[in-house]
Amino acid sequence: MKTLGPNDLEQIASTTLGHYNRSAEGFREGTRDHDVSQNIDALLRHIQGTAPFTVLDFGCGPGRDLQTFTRMGHIAVGLDGSERFAQMAREDSGCEVLQQNFLELDLPSERFDGIFANAVLFHIPRQELPRVLGQLHGALKPGGVLFSSNPRGENQEGWNGERYGSYHDLEAWRELLTAAGFVELEHYYRPAGLPREQQPWLASVWRKT
Repeated sequence: MKTLGPNDLEQIASTTLGHYNRSAEGFREGTRDHDVSQNIDALLRHIQGTAPFTVLDFGCGPGRDLQTFTRMGHIAVGLDGSERFAQMAREDSGCEVLQQNFLELDLPSERFDGIFANAVLFHIPRQELPRVLGQLHGALKPGGVLFSSNPRGENQEGWNGERYGSYHDLEAWRELLTAAGFVELEHYYRPAGLPREQQPWLASVWRKT
C-alpha cells in the first residue's frame, strides 16, 4: 500500500462521513433490530470491578447500543464522526455524545472502563491504526477492556463505494493490538453457529496492560 498523505486522509474521512450523513435515516432503520447482545456481553463480562461501568460506544451511529448500555444501568458515552449520527444518538439516548472524526480524536485520559468498537475500526486506514489504537488505550482506565468487531479480510484496504475500509485477518489484528499495549482475552466469528465461510465478522476482546 502506498503511504496516504494528509489530503488522502481528509478525502477518506469526508467521503465516508458524507455517505453516513446522507444515509443516516435509512441506516438507523436498517440496523435498529440488529442483535449485538453477544458482543455487548463479551465486553461487559471482562470488565473488572463493580458496576455501573463507564463505557465509550466508539462509532455509536444513531445510538442503538447507547440505549442498551443505559437500560442495563451503565454510564454510556457515545462518539461518532457523523454529525447526523451524533445528533440522532443524543436525541434517542439522552447520553453524552462526542462528535469527533476518528482520525482527529481528542479523548479524555483513563475515563472509561470499557470501549465498545462495534463495526467501526475497519474504517480507519491501516497506517493510522497504531495511533488511533494508542488513543483508545489511553482513554481506558488501567485494566480496561476494548471490544472490536470488524469485517475480516486478507489485509487489503480501499474503497467500497463511498466508504473506505481496511480488512484484517486475525494474525494481523493481533499484531496491531498487541503493539498498542493490549492483551487478547478472547475472539470469535459472527454470526454464531454458521460455517466459517459464512461468518464475515471477526470479534475480539482485549485488556489494557
